[in-house]
Amino acid sequence: MPAAAIVTIVIALVIAAALAYYLTRVVIVLRAVNDSLGKITFGVRSIAHRTEPLGELLTPVKTDLEAVADTLEAVAASLAPESQAS
Repeated sequence: MPAAAIVTIVIALVIAAALAYYLTRVVIVLRAVNDSLGKITFGVRSIAHRTEPLGELLTPVKTDLEAVADTLEAVAASLAPESQAS
């Protein structure tokens, strides 16, 4: 076998080994990214779950605040003629 053929085969093997090494590194990095994205997705779903019932909780608060506002307006209306008379 000529020396050029041996050199070509060795270079091809080195290139194949380098490609295999870098592809393995890419797989490792992509798995780490996948794990990170899974954790982020879990966190976002947790936040969405925790904030979901907020509208249901605010409805009674809104009703109570409207009642307080009505009462304060009535008190302000009853105090307005007295302050003008003074």
